[in-house]
Amino acid sequence: MKLPIYQVDAFCDAVFHGNPAAVCPLPAWLPDATLQAIAMENNLSETAFLVADGERMALRWFTPATEVDLCGHATLASAWVLFHELGWRGERIAFQTRSGELSARRDGERIELRFPAVTPRPCAEPAGLLAALGLDAGQVLAADDYIVVLDDAARLAELRPDFQRLRGFPKRGVAVTARGEDCDFVSRWFGPGVGVDEDPVTGSAHCWLAPYWAGVLGKTRLLARQGGARRGSLECRVEGEEVALLGQARLYLKGEIYI
Repeated sequence: MKLPIYQVDAFCDAVFHGNPAAVCPLPAWLPDATLQAIAMENNLSETAFLVADGERMALRWFTPATEVDLCGHATLASAWVLFHELGWRGERIAFQTRSGELSARRDGERIELRFPAVTPRPCAEPAGLLAALGLDAGQVLAADDYIVVLDDAARLAELRPDFQRLRGFPKRGVAVTARGEDCDFVSRWFGPGVGVDEDPVTGSAHCWLAPYWAGVLGKTRLLARQGGARRGSLECRVEGEEVALLGQARLYLKGEIYI
C-alpha cells in the first residue's frame, strides 16, 4: 500500500524552525498498530492521520510511543496541508478528535486553531519533580501537564532535565515557563513519558499556559515563544472557554510511504 505523507514545520515562518509534524491523509482508518508503527518510523514528536468524515475531518495524533488526546502543532500542520496541498474549499475546517470538535481557519498567512481553555490549579510539588528538572525552586501548578513557573526566563535556557526521572510522573508532561523579555511568556515542554523528551512548540500546552499568563498579566492577547535549541512562536487569545492559537507553518517535504 502506498500513502501520501507531508512534513510541515509548525508555528514558524521558515523551515528548520518551529515544530515538525508528519501529516498522513488516509482513505480509511488503518489498524491502530499500523498507525503507531508509522509514527514510530517517522520519529517526530507527532504524526497526524486524517480521514474524511462527511464535511468534517477525523483527526488522530500519535507520538513515537502512544496516541495522545490533543496536539496543537500537528493540528496546525494538518490544516496547512488541507488548505495548501489538498484543495480544501472554505475558510474553516472542523476536526473530529478525541478531545471533541476542534476548528482551524485561515487568518491571512496564519492559521487560527480554537482549543478548549483550561485554568491550571496550584498543587503540591510531586516528590522529585523540581530535582528532575535541575531546579531548586519554582511554583508548581497542574492541568493536563504539570506547570513549573520560574521567576527568571534566563533559567529556562539552562535547564538540563533528567529525562529518565521525568518518565516516572503521572501527567502527560511538564511545561516550564517564565515571563518573557520580548514577548509575554516563554516556555519549554518535556514529555519523555509519551516518547517526546523535549517538544519545540507544544500548541496544546498553551491551552493552560495562556489562561495562566492572562490572569497574571491582566491581558487576553499574548505573544508566546517556546523551545530550547529549536524554537517557534505563536499568538494566544484567551476567549472565555476557548483559547485561539495563531501561527504560521512551512512545508518541508512531501512524498509517499510504502507499507
